[in-house]
Amino acid sequence: MNLNVLVKLSLLLTVIVIALGAYTRLSDAGLGCPDWPGCYGHLTVPTKAGDVQAANAAYPERAVEADKAWLEMVHRYFAGTLGLCIFAITAWSIRAKRSAVGVRLPIALSVVVVFQAALGMWTVTLKLMPLVVMAHLLGGFTLLALLSLFYFRLKPQKTTRQSVPGSLKLMSLIAFCVVVVQIMLGGWTSSNYAAVVCSSLPICEGNWPAFLDFKNAFSLQLNGYDSYEFGVLEYPARMTIHVTHRIGALITFCVVGALALRLYRSESSALSKAAAVLAAVLVVQVCLGIANVVLLLPLSIAVLHNLGAASLLICLTYINYQVWTAQVASTLPHKISRQKNGNKPINQIRVNPEDKECSL
Repeated sequence: MNLNVLVKLSLLLTVIVIALGAYTRLSDAGLGCPDWPGCYGHLTVPTKAGDVQAANAAYPERAVEADKAWLEMVHRYFAGTLGLCIFAITAWSIRAKRSAVGVRLPIALSVVVVFQAALGMWTVTLKLMPLVVMAHLLGGFTLLALLSLFYFRLKPQKTTRQSVPGSLKLMSLIAFCVVVVQIMLGGWTSSNYAAVVCSSLPICEGNWPAFLDFKNAFSLQLNGYDSYEFGVLEYPARMTIHVTHRIGALITFCVVGALALRLYRSESSALSKAAAVLAAVLVVQVCLGIANVVLLLPLSIAVLHNLGAASLLICLTYINYQVWTAQVASTLPHKISRQKNGNKPINQIRVNPEDKECSL
């Protein structure tokens, strides 16, 4: 197995882990196993009568529910496999004499994996504390973005040789940041069990502005609870979180949609194609969000909504990679020119069409 295949496998595993994490969280199985990294002291879910009895005695507040426990353990198995793959990528990159991506990115991947493992443990030991759950979700998306960037840098890309305006680079970066913030809001909404607080469109039902409570909605100091399962915030705070996520979705649609339109009008065919994909993913994601509200958060659509966010993140990672490397590609002939011709004016240099190098 070469490095390229290993990175592709890791990307696939990351998507699976994100989907499994969403499915586990939305199925209320986040505490299906009350200990970590095993399950009731076992590497698998206890099934024998004696083991189940011992598990129930050890954790009387969390009796064994096999279906939820298996959901949690399958998620851990895939996450552990992903971690091993990323460690292998890092070791491979460090040992390689010449690496297309260097060593900083692979090392960053391993650091994120270690931190993700810690967050996975704290998710269980701190009983689904919202801050930890959101950080764990964000860590998974961080891995996805870094692995995507690794893949784009590893694989030869047909980067545009047209010079990309600085305004387009800034716009692409802003769109990326907006999507990241929206993912964080989605994680905060889910971890505080605020996804079904509002059941009407476009914002919320009733006189919702009168109930806004930003002070408690986004307070990170939620200590003193035995468990955070099913949420601990009052209705006004949860409604505020939900409304903020809705407004964030509108902002995201406008910003990402504007970027897609700008890219589609660019001279680069690669960026135009990327714009079409970005617009399609954006529309599907909005439709999934609306379906979640209308159908009261069905499990399958809610998981697809998480995968839609992952798809948006991959698209914007690719677009930012393209626009931020386009200038390098466009200035490459000038660099070759100066290496071969010194500091002579560019109008005294001609291009040899046969070898595509600059010469006198």
